[in-house]
Amino acid sequence: MADFHQNGNVATLHNLRFAAPDLLIHELTSFAQTRKISLILPSLFSELQGDALPAILDELAEVPYLHRIVIGLDQADADQFAHAVNFFGCLPQNHVVIWQDSPRMKAIHARLDALNLNPGEPGKGRNVWFCMGYLMACKDSAVMALHDCDILTYRREMLARLVYPVANPNFPYQLAKGFYPRIGKGKLNGRVSRLLVSPILIALKKTIGDRDYLDYLRSFRYPLSGEFAMRTALLPDLRIPSDWGLEIGVLSEAWRNLAPGSVCQVEIADGYDHKHQPVSAEDASAGLSRMSVDICKSIFRKLAADGTVFSEEVFRTLKATYYRSALDLLDCYYNDARMNGLSLDRHGEENIIELFARNIVEAGNIFLENPSETPFIPTWNRVHAADPDLMSDMLSAVAADAAEFV
Repeated sequence: MADFHQNGNVATLHNLRFAAPDLLIHELTSFAQTRKISLILPSLFSELQGDALPAILDELAEVPYLHRIVIGLDQADADQFAHAVNFFGCLPQNHVVIWQDSPRMKAIHARLDALNLNPGEPGKGRNVWFCMGYLMACKDSAVMALHDCDILTYRREMLARLVYPVANPNFPYQLAKGFYPRIGKGKLNGRVSRLLVSPILIALKKTIGDRDYLDYLRSFRYPLSGEFAMRTALLPDLRIPSDWGLEIGVLSEAWRNLAPGSVCQVEIADGYDHKHQPVSAEDASAGLSRMSVDICKSIFRKLAADGTVFSEEVFRTLKATYYRSALDLLDCYYNDARMNGLSLDRHGEENIIELFARNIVEAGNIFLENPSETPFIPTWNRVHAADPDLMSDMLSAVAADAAEFV
């Protein structure tokens, strides 16, 4: 039986499996007549060579309600950009590929640097930020959706369920976060969410006391999902991190800017699988190791901005409390997996918990040693105030890049 539980903090929109997907698509096509819907796809060039993205494009080609698709292309040279333009040419919708590493886009970066508005290091957050800026400069979309380009189980119904809560004019939601069970190839996945985020939120509550923000984050079934949709009126004032803390950062901004009734989570799939990051225990600058540090920093920054005082002693206590909480949850995950015929490498996951425990202290040290660090990319409202022509010049730069390689 489908679950219909509500936690009371964030509205949960379930898939009770009574409405046909075509019905949602039909309604969205009607809504899109007055509320144009656009999609952002942040992509590495390497993803064009994988199995997931070609299948995603086949599904998207059948979506009738999308007004525009904005693809942010990272880590590509000129020949690879030309290949990408041809690769995405199968999309029948209005679409554009932003070559993030082009000379023209680097000139945009230099203008931002000169204004002391550095958009951060290359990464998913920065890629998404420029795509959002491009979409705002177009001035013709009311709803924006975003999802990753490595989803192996993608179906166009996932996008329909994701955007429906914010596209429906009769709903109050301004941001919708996707969730789903992370199960693939007979395994229980979602390691960072299960082994880091859930137990650290429990540990923070025990260590620093009750916080409405912690209860809010704990309400999300899958806070690290890369799928969310929002009304574009939120974009100009959105502050997001440039690193792996993007998903937590977006939820934190929704907490800061929106009334509780304006945020929902929506079940978009019965199962979900994508490219799995390596743990990278030996290299803290890559894989799940770097991801865990970035996520912890994002949570610590938000709590500090709300008045929580951190110290070395707090972080040492948090590490110990997290470790115990994570092991307790691991028992639950192991039993759940076994009862459902799924595999779970208990020894491997305990090793990951030990790595995450060390990285909590590492993230805390970075936080304490860099109190003046700017944690977020500047808002587009600030960029526009500092350089009113930059957004239109970015439109021209993207168009010129595309024209050069057509």
